[in-house]
Amino acid sequence: MTDFNIPIEIQQLIKAEQAYQYRIVPFKKTGDIIVFKTDAYDRAGLEVELNVLLGFRAELQEDLTENINRYLSTNYRKSTSNAVSDIHYSNDFLEKILITAKEIGSSDIHFEPYEANARVRFRLDGKLKEQFHISTEEYPIIINKIKIRSQLDISEKRLPQDGRISISTDYDDFDIRVSVLPTLHGEKVVLRILSKDTSHIDLNSLGFTKSELKTYLEGIKKPNGIVLISGPTGSGKTTTLYATLKKLNQPDTNILTVEDPIEYTLEGINQVQLKENIGLDFATTLRTFLRQDPDVIMVGEIRDVNTANMAIRAALTGHLVLSTIHTNSAWATVSRLIDMGIPSFLIASTLNVSVAQRLVRKLCNHCKIRKPIAADLFPSGFVVPETLSEHYEAVGCEQCYHTGYSGRKAVYEILPIDNELSGLIKNNQLSIDEYLEDKEIFTLKKNAIALIKDGTTSIDEVFSLLM
Repeated sequence: MTDFNIPIEIQQLIKAEQAYQYRIVPFKKTGDIIVFKTDAYDRAGLEVELNVLLGFRAELQEDLTENINRYLSTNYRKSTSNAVSDIHYSNDFLEKILITAKEIGSSDIHFEPYEANARVRFRLDGKLKEQFHISTEEYPIIINKIKIRSQLDISEKRLPQDGRISISTDYDDFDIRVSVLPTLHGEKVVLRILSKDTSHIDLNSLGFTKSELKTYLEGIKKPNGIVLISGPTGSGKTTTLYATLKKLNQPDTNILTVEDPIEYTLEGINQVQLKENIGLDFATTLRTFLRQDPDVIMVGEIRDVNTANMAIRAALTGHLVLSTIHTNSAWATVSRLIDMGIPSFLIASTLNVSVAQRLVRKLCNHCKIRKPIAADLFPSGFVVPETLSEHYEAVGCEQCYHTGYSGRKAVYEILPIDNELSGLIKNNQLSIDEYLEDKEIFTLKKNAIALIKDGTTSIDEVFSLLM
């Protein structure tokens, strides 16, 4: 069986747009000769053109069109921008990496040093994929360029550092959050791409069902109280928060946010960047916010009891507070606040709605295949619902770059805090399985089963939600 994966050091010899434009795939390097596979008709003429374009000798070998298509879609991602055909990279390798990552829809770039070489990985649809290799000689130069552009100390290699880069091209403006971490073989750097374009952020397109959206909107339309969104890192909490702020952003409303980092800039909203090294932390900023006549306050994350207490205080004094917290379910948020030392009667009287969310990859509609349900596909002890008789599996095709998945969607668990639930919280009755059944609350698990049933995602993708 043919292996269509090309080694990274060979793959990075040409850009994705060159591979697709000329229908060429680098296959091996022998001295100063690069051997390409192609299905192009005029191979002699193409060799001459490539010699001039690429600056090294190109040797072309004929291959089947179906094989070339598979090589291209497996190893090279097309740009998500309409302007891709007009992009011209400079000779700066760092700029090439940054622009490529943004163009193909990557959320994070990882620069990782090891003993013999270094690699660059992009996070695409939630999964890391290796994109470039860098020599150990060139790696420190690139890291220093990143540190200079993000105004970090290039002489400091023993301590972590955080910074920010602003990128402006003819087609796009975006910011990059920079995190530098000292490791055994050098400094590992992670860049988070932060888009300035918020046009795609909308509550109606995030993944809420109609009933979930109705419940959530009721929670955020209250003049005061707390709305908490929980989930692990990378589950889309911040995107949900920004979509909520866009909904609440009106000319007669004063909205203040404190964030770390500011991932999107929103016109009409007063956003504060956290700076803990000078004492500007969540709790301190919240205390100042209360003297700024706010209507809505957004706190990037409730990390400690001081921040939680200030959020409660803000809600009690007539403000709507939005924030995130790290818990596994909507109800676990209540337990987490109690563990922090927040009195249960204060939680009961201030919490409007608790939300838990995850991001799952959607199956590619062009290649997914239907299969009968088998009990061994699920976690131990999982009872397969009678209504679930079949599921869909990921296969992989050119449309999804042979991953089997295309795009992601959020899965939600919305828990409105009504009078009955408020009473349970006050009495520290933290077992609510019967309540969830009686009220027909769709938990993450129920929503995951629904996504399997309608073929949106695979069992593998939501396996952890079924446990």
